[in-house]
Amino acid sequence: MGKLDGKKAIITGAGSGIGKATAIRFAAEGARVACVDLRGAQDTVSQIGGDAFALDCNIADASAVESMVDSAVATMGGLDILCNIAGIGHFAWSHEEPPAEFDKILAVNLNGTFYTCRFALPHLLAGGGGVIVNTASTAGLIGQPWSAAYCASKGGVVMLTRALAYEYRDQNIRVVGIAPGGTNTNIISSFSSIPEGADYKLINKLMTPVKNADPSEIAGAFAFVASDEGRFITGSILTIDGGIVC
Repeated sequence: MGKLDGKKAIITGAGSGIGKATAIRFAAEGARVACVDLRGAQDTVSQIGGDAFALDCNIADASAVESMVDSAVATMGGLDILCNIAGIGHFAWSHEEPPAEFDKILAVNLNGTFYTCRFALPHLLAGGGGVIVNTASTAGLIGQPWSAAYCASKGGVVMLTRALAYEYRDQNIRVVGIAPGGTNTNIISSFSSIPEGADYKLINKLMTPVKNADPSEIAGAFAFVASDEGRFITGSILTIDGGIVC
């Protein structure tokens, strides 16, 4: 038996990286998984097999999220777990960041996380409870240079997570945050080169003596906190970062 046997889960960002690894791990633990991404989730479903299924969705679009959640719940016959993993980001000098790029990062990382929570919560309440696991970041806890939009979005996810955990703690809904450090995913390539004229020493605090995490290591944390083994965890932000935040 897996620790998520019989659970019904929506996982965003399931087309690659941590989202893909989490979808695969959840399925291995016995969950039925709706793999959600802007594109590419079908490949994840092919690797999982069974009754996993893919849904395309731009999580920055509230109406699209509402339709996606309703479709996933109708297909699975309910909802127990929501994992918000989709995210974007990049390095840029703040005085050169186009406002549209700032808006786009917040739209996906923060607004998108709220939208999925907003439309999943009625289903979780109707089912008697459940778990939401949001992806924050060490960048939302300690900040990092040339990442104002990303830090702001992930800091917002931290406080959104804590607010929802408090609001729904008496209704059998747990809300937990996972804050990864450097992880070998597609998004890390967006942070692979610092802006022209930047001082590399400013990101020394983000470096650890250990190699970057593998997505499967972060997926294990998602599976733990979403399972009954994590029943006493809510409102917490779990850092998995090789010691960046100490």
